[in-house]
Formats: sequence, C-alpha cells, structure tokens
Amino acid sequence: MGVRKRERAEQTKEAKKQVAFAKLNNCPTSPRKMRLVADLVRGQKVELALNILRFSQKEASRKLEKLLLSAINNYVQKNEDANLEEAGLFVKTITVDGGMMLKRLRPAPQGRAHRIRKRSNHVTIVLGSNNNIQSN
Repeated sequence: MGVRKRERAEQTKEAKKQVAFAKLNNCPTSPRKMRLVADLVRGQKVELALNILRFSQKEASRKLEKLLLSAINNYVQKNEDANLEEAGLFVKTITVDGGMMLKRLRPAPQGRAHRIRKRSNHVTIVLGSNNNIQSN
C-alpha cells in the first residue's frame, strides 16, 4: 500500500470514529407511527433524546430507546478512551424506511375478501459527536 493511500485510509478511519450507528430491521410497527416518534428526537442531544423516549406514551418509543442505547454503546466500543459527557453526542440522522409487509385476508360481505397489510419498518440511527465539529 502506498503512502498516500495509507494516509487517506487513516483519515477516513479517524473520521468514522466520531460517528456511530445502529440499525433495527423488520420492527413490527407501521413506518408512519414510528416516524412520529423519530421526529421528536431528530437533532437532539443524546441525554435529552433518551428522556423524551423514556417518558413518551407511544409503543414505538420503547423500541427507539433501546436502539439509541445500542448506538451509544457502539460509540463507546469504538472510542474506549473517550468520555461520553465530553463527546457531546447528538442524534445526527434518524431514518425510518418501510420494511416487509405481511399480507392477510379478512372476510368481507357478499363473499368478498379485503386485504390486511401488516406493515413493518427499518430504523437507522446515526450519532455524531460535537468534538469533531469544534476541532475542524
């Protein structure tokens, strides 16, 4: 490996250390309901986002809280020497995409059938660190 390529690889590795993410696939909640909760924590600091999710009445907030804790743990695993309070973690992006759909039939009047779509979603949380923004 050449010197320039190695230096570039080290730079990208350092840049990726400041970002941590977690994914939740095939969560059995409709994307529309999950987006309502996801919009509450988008762009918030991690401590505030955890409090919002903990005290929310929605069922989707429990799953997002668990996912956010997983993303925080991923950041800690990448940066063993970093302090969480000094890192200034915040929810950089949170995306909710539609997942697979279970299709069921429900009997309807006059011998017909209506299709029931049981939706699921995929959620991705990306955490950013304020240290990276201030140092550049």
